[in-house]
Amino acid sequence: MSEPILNLGLDALRERISLKWNTYPADVIPAWVAEMDVVPAAPIREALAAMMERGDTGYPTASGYVGAFGDFAARRWGWQIDRDRARLSADVMMGIFVVLLKTTSEGDPVVINDPVYYPFRTFPELGNRPIVWAAMGEDGRLDLAALEAAFAEATARGGRAAYILSNPHNPTGVVHTVAELTAVAGLADRFGVTVISDEVHAPVVYAGSPRFVSYLQVPGLERGFAVHSAAKAFSLAAFKAGVVLGAPGEDVTLKEIMTGPNASLSGVVAHTAAFTHGDAWLDQVLGELDENRRLVQRLLAEQAPSVTTALPEATYLMWLDCRAAGLPRDPAAHFLEVAKVGLNSGPSFGSRGEGFARLNIATSPAILTEIVGRIAASLP
Repeated sequence: MSEPILNLGLDALRERISLKWNTYPADVIPAWVAEMDVVPAAPIREALAAMMERGDTGYPTASGYVGAFGDFAARRWGWQIDRDRARLSADVMMGIFVVLLKTTSEGDPVVINDPVYYPFRTFPELGNRPIVWAAMGEDGRLDLAALEAAFAEATARGGRAAYILSNPHNPTGVVHTVAELTAVAGLADRFGVTVISDEVHAPVVYAGSPRFVSYLQVPGLERGFAVHSAAKAFSLAAFKAGVVLGAPGEDVTLKEIMTGPNASLSGVVAHTAAFTHGDAWLDQVLGELDENRRLVQRLLAEQAPSVTTALPEATYLMWLDCRAAGLPRDPAAHFLEVAKVGLNSGPSFGSRGEGFARLNIATSPAILTEIVGRIAASLP
């Protein structure tokens, strides 16, 4: 059996200079931002070392990245991407932002779900695009009636509206089905809304969950975009790169974004190595994360039954429901102060995040056990 990948201890992790490990005091265990507590796969490290040995530190080209991602998508999801409709981007959120700038104008609304990854709100607001919220269902899945109402509100005054879809969904961890995505596409066509699907967590889908389907795989789709990256699945946030893919009817926009903010060459090299040679490493990490999500759910049931969580179908993020625990509207603030555990604030994901906190489980079982123990001991 291979040595565990998620096995780093606190002493080694506290030597890191990344955001996750340098935001809180040393007595806090950070389990918030989506960085994994791993050493990246050997082929990635080797590719970066070779790049530096060559002195290869110029500007990137797209072909190698797009080809590697296309091969990965075919292997993992049976998706034959249209490589002529793929464009390199600086990272996922910058790819989304550039598409927003090209498909909407200042004052045009952007629909996002509630709860959802908080940059989905901040980036459109940066571009003076107001937000229209569409509540998720209590089961953490898309509420199509709420989405329809949001699309109607967003387009009521004319102009051009967009919808940023989290697929798989962050923070609830659900994998949208073909039927759900087809329904979204139908609503988008009906109201004239541009869908931009953030699919950065697509490689992190657990066995037994619905199969990941890209929004661009919806049968007959003519409009919309998907954005991918190796950053989350292979823990490469430091190496900026991503790819924007468009449906057949988006050629004009794709042509316009060819000269948008670009990736770093180190990001292209690292992500290309991940997509090309990282399958075995990823499969092992998925197995370990599967055990971690079950460990957290079991430990909470045993030690803190007033804090509940569904097993995520995807991502290494767990959405903790603390509404029955007698905590404030932002449980993460309590856990930081009393338990000395750094989680993401639920309300930062939207009003329906009140009473919730997000836990990153991409760490060792020993650290997760300590985290849950601290959470349990802090409860009133």
